[in-house]
Amino acid sequence: MTLDLANETLPLLGIAAWSGTGKTTLLEALLPRLAERGVRVAVIKHAHHGFDVDQPGKDSHRLREAGAAPMLVASKARFALMMETPDRGEADLAMLIEQVRPLQPDLVLVEGFKAWPLPKLELFRPVLEKPLLARDDEWVHGVASDEPLDLPADVEALDLNDLVALTDYIAAWPGQWSRRRSPRGSGVNS
Repeated sequence: MTLDLANETLPLLGIAAWSGTGKTTLLEALLPRLAERGVRVAVIKHAHHGFDVDQPGKDSHRLREAGAAPMLVASKARFALMMETPDRGEADLAMLIEQVRPLQPDLVLVEGFKAWPLPKLELFRPVLEKPLLARDDEWVHGVASDEPLDLPADVEALDLNDLVALTDYIAAWPGQWSRRRSPRGSGVNS
């Protein structure tokens, strides 16, 4: 599947950063603040390795191993959908977005998937000595850093340590979606 951002109604914002920048830690701090503001946020997180959400020996694991595709486990507290995808390459972000769409979130934050063409907020720490993605990725609309940076003129600078400003930026994203769902410099953004 491919993302058709021109017709996508569900606001998406990638959280892009090099490993060790603190993507998950930051989201862990921001999600309760966004919920306090009434923003319902779904998160899609890319994992680089095989992972398991059920335990070997449990019924769900046994049934999944036996070929259930997908395997859905539900209780009054939560549900989990598990599916083996050995014949696929990398995870298909467009398909994953379709999995969360029926839940009608106000915003989908996408952690990882930094090569996908979707609007992104880059988290950057110069101490890691990695290149700034915003210089080459026209989909990066903002950069949150713990140090001042020389950014492209059309990239918004944010303080990585200012949770209020970051919450404001992300909480405003759904309202800006229709004009910010294109790459920088495309003439669509304002």
